[in-house]
Amino acid sequence: MKRGQHIFGVIVAVAVLAGLASLLGNDYYLRIVFMMCVYYLCAAGMNVLVGYAGQKSLGQAGLFAAGAYAVALITTRTEINPWLALSLAAVVSGICGVLIALPSLRVKGPYLAMVTLAFGIVVEKLVGEWTDVFGGAQGIYGIKPLTWSGQPLTSLQWVWLGIVLCAVTHLLLRNLLQGRFGRALLSLQADEIASSSVGVRVYRAKVIAFVVAAVTCGIAGALVAQQNQYINSDFITFHLSIFILLLVLFGGAGSQYGPLVGTVVLTVIDAALARWPSAQHFLYGFLLLFALYVMPGGVTGLLSKWFRRSIPASDESSASAAPTRIGPQGEGELLVAQGVTKNFGGVRPAQNVSFRLQRGHIHALIGPNGAGKSTMINMLTGLLDPSEGSIKFLGQEVSSRPVHAICRMGMGRTFQNLRLFADLSVLDNVMLGRHTRMTNGFLASLFALPSARKQEAATRARALQLLDLVGLLHLAYQPAGSLPYGLQRRVELARALATEPQLLLLDEPAAGLNPQETAELGDLLVRIGKCGVTILMVEHHMDLVMSISDHVIVLDYGIKIAEGKPAEVQANPRVVEAYLGVDEPEEALVAT
Repeated sequence: MKRGQHIFGVIVAVAVLAGLASLLGNDYYLRIVFMMCVYYLCAAGMNVLVGYAGQKSLGQAGLFAAGAYAVALITTRTEINPWLALSLAAVVSGICGVLIALPSLRVKGPYLAMVTLAFGIVVEKLVGEWTDVFGGAQGIYGIKPLTWSGQPLTSLQWVWLGIVLCAVTHLLLRNLLQGRFGRALLSLQADEIASSSVGVRVYRAKVIAFVVAAVTCGIAGALVAQQNQYINSDFITFHLSIFILLLVLFGGAGSQYGPLVGTVVLTVIDAALARWPSAQHFLYGFLLLFALYVMPGGVTGLLSKWFRRSIPASDESSASAAPTRIGPQGEGELLVAQGVTKNFGGVRPAQNVSFRLQRGHIHALIGPNGAGKSTMINMLTGLLDPSEGSIKFLGQEVSSRPVHAICRMGMGRTFQNLRLFADLSVLDNVMLGRHTRMTNGFLASLFALPSARKQEAATRARALQLLDLVGLLHLAYQPAGSLPYGLQRRVELARALATEPQLLLLDEPAAGLNPQETAELGDLLVRIGKCGVTILMVEHHMDLVMSISDHVIVLDYGIKIAEGKPAEVQANPRVVEAYLGVDEPEEALVAT
């Protein structure tokens, strides 16, 4: 659905829901609807953190408390306008999100969940026992509610406000998640190494996800405190963190409508079981396990398989002309490696290796298994730091730079073992390659400013052109992981080309390909070279190496043993010895 149509649909939905709410004369039912809005705010932000970035958090109750107690302290101790206090509570919650992200992101998996759980428990104990500030079980009274025309909002007006806030949150997050930042967050969940290799700043993206989740949860907490005009420690429990996580997992993590489905269903169940708290806790635990093990895609995940996208005709026409230029024109040295050495304890996969790569050439780095070829590629791209030596790209030292910074400079790569974002479409994989070439920031993406929409359209057009170049345009909307192995190799190649590299590093691009696919790959690499891209490939297929390479470098046990044109290297005795070995002298055989 186009953006304008979606906005119109949301406005219609808001009007319908507001009209239906006005028909509810019972404050109890209005309260249930209001809590649906509150829980949706929590779940929508949590979905960014869990469903997109893949960061499991059990500390959302602490962030809920940050918003609730911030607005409580501000309105009871100052004369600040309640609407401004709500905004300040969102800021306070965002700051708390940064504070919890900084230590949490040094760990992964279950350890991350434990760190966030510890944060939630600390906040729960803090508001419960620091009575001088937070009131403990007695709580804070006299919180100023939001007003309209000088009068506190009625129950119906609170519902209207909640519906509007939910609609605005949905639209803003949709803008964010359907563009550059959404793809970046999804790539983190799939493979952080591959994500950084296409220019995503992994740590920064995770912090953004934590802040988004914190702000929405903090606003939800502030709304509850202002509507009740009261808050105490009973609101802040571990049960709340589990419930917010369950809203996302049950509805469908990673789906923009999953939080809505989970919120509506579980809020109704919560209200129905309010008289039996023990039954509530049992059901939540059961549903959490059910969502994790039986229905990992949630309710929306079960429905999504019925919807398949085909490539629009407009996309076919926009990709009708394959790109003729990727890298800039020029001559001379592009990369210089001087005395590069890598030590892993007593193992030295690279020993004083030096070579120079010339612009416009196809270079090959060959050698027997264990010669240190992949280690060298990883040092060139920043995944490994050399123990000694210098690596200069475009005249600048890169050996101490992070992976995403080296990618931004103009160095793209593929991996020996495929590192595709398998659950994303082929098109999204290639568009991710353009991440570092897009200049729209967080706010421009959040509000879908014209600059961000222009960048997105240009990125899409370029990705389609590159897919046309590698012969995969007709598969643009297929999940990348569903393609045959040979086609997945091409997707990874197109993604690397989308980074607009001056130097393209290919780590065994023909691995697993049959002879016909290998020959087609060779033709494709020659075409890519003519597009202005310098290539350095690690490869074991000697037919491919000798047929397309301009320059060959040979390693053996981490030592460079030969370098030159393919024919020269092929005739080098040391290369023949490294690959084939040498026969023992006849005298030695007789002696044995």
